[in-house]
Amino acid sequence: MPKPPFDQAELFADAARRAASFRETLPNRLQRPLADYAGMLRRLAAPTPETGLPAGEVIAALDAQMQPGLHAMAGGRFFGWVIGASHPVGVAADWLTSAWGQNAGNHQASPAAAAAEAVASGWLLDLLGLPQEASVGFVTGATVANFVCLAAARSEVLRRVGWDVEADGLFGAPPIKVVIGDDAHTTVFSALQLLGLGHDRVVRVATDPQGRIEAEAFAVALKAGEGPAIAVLQAGQINTGASDPFRRLIPFAHRHGAWVHVDGAFGLWARASAQTAQQVDGVEEADSWATDGHKWLQTPYDCGYAIIRDGKAHRRAMTAAASYLPEVADGERDPSHFVPELSRRARGFASWAMIRHLGRSGIAAMVARHCTLARRMAERLQAEPGVAIVNEVCLNQVAVRFGSDLPMAEGDALTHAVIARLQADGTCFAGGAKWRGLAIMRLSAISWATDDEDADAAVAAILRAWLACRG
Repeated sequence: MPKPPFDQAELFADAARRAASFRETLPNRLQRPLADYAGMLRRLAAPTPETGLPAGEVIAALDAQMQPGLHAMAGGRFFGWVIGASHPVGVAADWLTSAWGQNAGNHQASPAAAAAEAVASGWLLDLLGLPQEASVGFVTGATVANFVCLAAARSEVLRRVGWDVEADGLFGAPPIKVVIGDDAHTTVFSALQLLGLGHDRVVRVATDPQGRIEAEAFAVALKAGEGPAIAVLQAGQINTGASDPFRRLIPFAHRHGAWVHVDGAFGLWARASAQTAQQVDGVEEADSWATDGHKWLQTPYDCGYAIIRDGKAHRRAMTAAASYLPEVADGERDPSHFVPELSRRARGFASWAMIRHLGRSGIAAMVARHCTLARRMAERLQAEPGVAIVNEVCLNQVAVRFGSDLPMAEGDALTHAVIARLQADGTCFAGGAKWRGLAIMRLSAISWATDDEDADAAVAAILRAWLACRG
C-alpha cells in the first residue's frame, strides 16, 4: 500500500491539538457564532481548486476558516434545541471510528462494529428498562429512528390484515389510521410523510396544558372506524418535558389492535434515573421507541436508536438482500438489517464508549442533575416580576415568558427582544418557540458540561436582558 506523502501521526496529532484548543476556549468565548450564514458563505467562497494543498495546510485552513461560524454547543452554557454536548470520551471514540474506516453494513465486513452494536443494544435496553428481546437499529438520530419504527409499524399492521407492503407498496392497501397528539414533535410528522402515510391525514388528539394526550379524546379517536391503526405517543414534549399517560393509553390502544410507538428523543432517558422514571411509567409496554444518543447519552452527532419489540417486523421493514451480501446465521447480527442504509458509519463504537465511561450510575446522576438545574433556573427566573414559567418543570425543559403581566402582543414582543438581546450578549445561548400561541424562551438543561455556576450565570444574563428590554 502506498504511503501518504505526509506524516499521518503528526496530522492526527495536529487535529487533536486544534480540537482540544477549541474545547478549552468554550467557557470564555461568546456562546454564539461570530459570523452568520451569509458571512460564512462570503468567507468560504472561492473557485473550485485546480491543485491540492498539503495535508497540514488543509487542516490549518479548515480550522481557521470555520472557527467564526462555530457555535459553543459543546459548552456548559448552551441551552438551545435540546441537544447534548458531544462528551470528550464519545468524541475520542468517534475519531477512532473514522480512523478505523469500518463500513458497518454487515458482520463479516466488520465483526467489531457489529459486535459493538449488539453489546451496546443490550446495555441500552437494560438502562432504559425496555424488553430485552427488542431489536435496536443505530441510526442518525430520532428523526430516522421514528421513521424506522413507524416503517415496522406500517409493515406489521398491514401484515395482520393480509397485505405485504414491502412487496406490494401502498397502492390498494387498506388505509392505516394514525392517532397522534396535537403536540407531537415535527419529526414524527416528517416520518409519516416519508412513509406515505401523510402528515395531514392523521387523527390529531387533544392535549392538556402541558402537551400530554387527553385519555378520553384518545379513546374516542381509536374507537372511531375499523382497520389497521398506529398510535403515536410521546415521552418528553419539546417545550414542556411532559410525557403522555402511558399506563392509561397503551393498554387501551392494544385492546383496539393498534401498534403503539413512542417518540422519546430525550424524554425516554427519564427511565435512566430513579428520580424521573415515574414520569414515563408504563412506557415499556409500547411496541417501539425512538430516542437519541446525541442528547442525554452525550454521544457525538449522527447517533440515534430505533428500538422495536418485534424483531421480525423490524427486519422485514429494513432488510436489503443481495447475492453478494453474506448470509446471517443464528446468533449473528447484521447492522444493516435494522436501518435504511447499507453502507454507513459504525455508530456502535461511540455508544459503547459512552455507556462504558458513564455507567448506569453516571447516566442516572447526569439526568437527575440536569432536572435539578432546570428547576433551579425556573425558580430564580420566576421570582422576577413580569417573568413567568409557563410549564410544569418536570424534566429538563423550562418555558419562560417575559412581560407575562402585559397583553399578548406586548409580551410576545418583549420575549423576542429578550431572546435577541441574550443571544447578542453571548454569555449563554437560548432560543425561542411558540407554546399555546405565546412566544417563549426555551431553556434545555442537557449538556454534560453544565453545572451550578453555568446555570447561575445563564439566569443572571437572562435577567439582565429582561431588565434592559423592560426599560
